[in-house]
Amino acid sequence: MKKILIIDDEEKLRSLMARIVGLENFEVFQAGDCKTGLKKLEQNSIDIVLCDVKLPDGNGVELTRQIKEKYPHIEVILLTAYGNIPDGVQAIKNGAFDYIVKGDDNNKIIPLLHRAIEKSNLTRRVAQLEAQLETRFSFEGIIGTSKMLQQAIELAKKVAVTDTTVLLTGETGTGKEVFAQAIHQSSNRKNKNFVAINCSAFSHDLLESEMFGHISGAFTGATKDKKGLFEEANNGTIFLDEIGEMPLDLQAKLLRVIENGEFIKVGESKVIKVDVRIIAATNRDLLKEIETGHFRQDLYYRLSVFQIQLPSLKERTSDIALLASHFLAIFSLKMNKKIKTLSDDFISLLKLHNWPGNIRELKNVLERSVILETGDTLTRSSLPIEIQQLQEDGQTGALPILSAFSLASAEKIHIQKVLNYTNGNKTETARLLNIALTTLYRKLDEYKIS
Repeated sequence: MKKILIIDDEEKLRSLMARIVGLENFEVFQAGDCKTGLKKLEQNSIDIVLCDVKLPDGNGVELTRQIKEKYPHIEVILLTAYGNIPDGVQAIKNGAFDYIVKGDDNNKIIPLLHRAIEKSNLTRRVAQLEAQLETRFSFEGIIGTSKMLQQAIELAKKVAVTDTTVLLTGETGTGKEVFAQAIHQSSNRKNKNFVAINCSAFSHDLLESEMFGHISGAFTGATKDKKGLFEEANNGTIFLDEIGEMPLDLQAKLLRVIENGEFIKVGESKVIKVDVRIIAATNRDLLKEIETGHFRQDLYYRLSVFQIQLPSLKERTSDIALLASHFLAIFSLKMNKKIKTLSDDFISLLKLHNWPGNIRELKNVLERSVILETGDTLTRSSLPIEIQQLQEDGQTGALPILSAFSLASAEKIHIQKVLNYTNGNKTETARLLNIALTTLYRKLDEYKIS
C-alpha cells in the first residue's frame, strides 16, 4: 500500500482530503505544519506529499526543495488557494510534481496521485539499479581475499582518486577490465563516460577510426562523420585493453593525446582537444616488446606512471571457492536451476587445476557445470574430464614423473623455492633466476608449478 502525507493547517479540509485519498487504497498520514510534516517523513516511508503552499511555520514551495533534497524519490504535489505564476514556476524548479489550485482542480487530484506514484516507483527503481551498478563496478564488487589481490586493490584505490595514467598488467583473464571500471567508479570522473576498446580486435585502419573518429569521405565506406572513443570519453575514462597490440604509428598518435590532450580525426586537419583519463592493459612484457621494436619506449614510460600487476588465479587459489560460489549463483539464476552448493571434491579439483585462462576460464567451467548438473550440488562429475582426472599431487596420470636425480627435477625444485621466496611474484622470480619472464611462464607450465 502506497503512503501519502497530507500537510495542511486547515484541519477540516485536511481530514476530508484524507478520507477521499484513503478510499483509493492509499495509507494516509497527516500534518498541520512543516515541522510535523518533516517528522512524519523521517518516521515513515512516504511516497507522495500533498502540501499546502501557505503553512503556519513556512512555505510549501520552500518545503518542496527541502523534501526533494533529502528524499529525491518522494513526489510533492502543491495545493494553493490562490495560484500565481511565480510560485508555480518556483515550485516546479524546486522539484514539485505539480502545482494545483484548491477547489478548481479537486477532480484532478486522484489521477494526479496515480501518475505521481508511477514516477516515484520509477525513481526508486532507477536509484536501485544505479546502486547495483555502483556496487558491481566498484572495488567492493571484486571477489577475493587473497593477499596478492588485496595488495592490487589497495594500489588501485590509491591511484583512483587521481587523474594519473594507469597500466594494468597480468595474464589474460585476470580481470583487468574489472579493475579499470572500479578505478573509474572511484574517481571524480565516475559520472562521466567509461569506454573500453580491445586494441587487438581491429585492423589498423578500423582501430584508428574507432579511437579517433573520422569525417565523411575519409575512406571507402565513410559515408558520414563519426565520433571516436576519445571524444565519447571526454571528461571520463578510456580503457585501452591489449595495448601491446597497437600498431606503432597509432602509438605515436596516442602519445600525443597523453602529452597534449589532442588528436586529429581520420581525414580531418582540425585538432580536437579532450580531457580523458587513460587506463591501459596488457598481458605482454612491454619491455621485451620495446627490445624487439614493437612498442615505443616513450609511450611505455607515459603509460606506466602507475603500474599494477594483477595476480593470476593460480597465485590466489584461496579465492577459487569464493569465485566459484559467485558464478554458481549467477548461472543457477540465469538457467533457472536450484543448485545451491559446491561439493568438497569439486572445490578441491578446482584448486588443483592450473587455470591458464584464469577467472574467465573458471567462469566458463562453472557455466558448463551448471548446465550439466541435474541435482542441487555441483560434484566431481560436473567438471570437464581433464579436471576430473587431476590427482592430489597436482598432476594427471598422463604426465611424466620427474626423477629425483634429473636436472629437470632440480630446476623445478629451485624455481619453486624462488617462487616461494618472492611470495609468488613472477616478475621478481624471473629477475632473481636471471631469465626472461616468458621463459619462466613456459617452465611453470612445463613443470605444472601452480
